[in-house]
Amino acid sequence: MSQDLPLIDSRAAWQAALRWGFETALQRGARRITCVDASFETWPLDDPALLQDLTAWLRLPLRRLVLLARRYDEVPRRFPRFTAWRRDFGHAIEPWQAPEELASDLPNLLLDDGPVGVQLVDELHWRGRAAVDARSATLWRERTDVILQRSTPAFAVVTLGL
Repeated sequence: MSQDLPLIDSRAAWQAALRWGFETALQRGARRITCVDASFETWPLDDPALLQDLTAWLRLPLRRLVLLARRYDEVPRRFPRFTAWRRDFGHAIEPWQAPEELASDLPNLLLDDGPVGVQLVDELHWRGRAAVDARSATLWRERTDVILQRSTPAFAVVTLGL
């Protein structure tokens, strides 16, 4: 199967590659998509088309969107549409905060539960790769799972106050 993979060489190309990764994972019928980034500030989380696609996907049984970050402090301000949207899917979205000793090594990464992966390798020069490669995806999933096992739930859907 020949497939045009996005080239990542700019911020816009990174965001386009992430959209491609989500779209490809959804088309392949992924049950789990994992998104890893220190803060998600360069992700297209407020994109209405992306949220519409994720809505349809999360309505299917046994779907999980896993988020792993260093912190989520800026997400509500940067992505108000995403923050409001996820309230309806709190049961299927799992936001995790990496422990401080591992947080500095978080990759910028989107993975599905199959061979789809998008990674930003060099944040300074916006270099990365998008691939449908089962071996690489498995290695990244294993590395990410190690961090997830030591992470704590974060980014509550509702903030409780007194």
